[in-house]
Amino acid sequence: MHENYLHAGYYQNKFSEAQNQQFAQVFDAITKKMVAALESGESFDSAAMQQAVKEHYEFCLRFWKPNRESYKSLAMSFILPTEYRETYEGYREGLGKYIFDAISHFADTNLS
Repeated sequence: MHENYLHAGYYQNKFSEAQNQQFAQVFDAITKKMVAALESGESFDSAAMQQAVKEHYEFCLRFWKPNRESYKSLAMSFILPTEYRETYEGYREGLGKYIFDAISHFADTNLS
């Protein structure tokens, strides 16, 4: 497995149904902030979008600790034909690429 695609093996769901429902609500709230930033014309590196990405990163920390490359690899799955892309595109067309760009910027700026 190529090192840039390591994110897929990190997540193991050992959580209760109630915890998973709570995670889904947090994910939905973060995603809606990203949609709002996109729809209001914010650039991917705007303060609003970068704050939403920070919340997304902190959400990921509940399950694994991505570094720069693994977080960007996760973001790549938002633009490739995957379930992640389908999920984001289901919120709004173009959201996957917008998040990919925002996460890439966040990772290059904040992660090692």
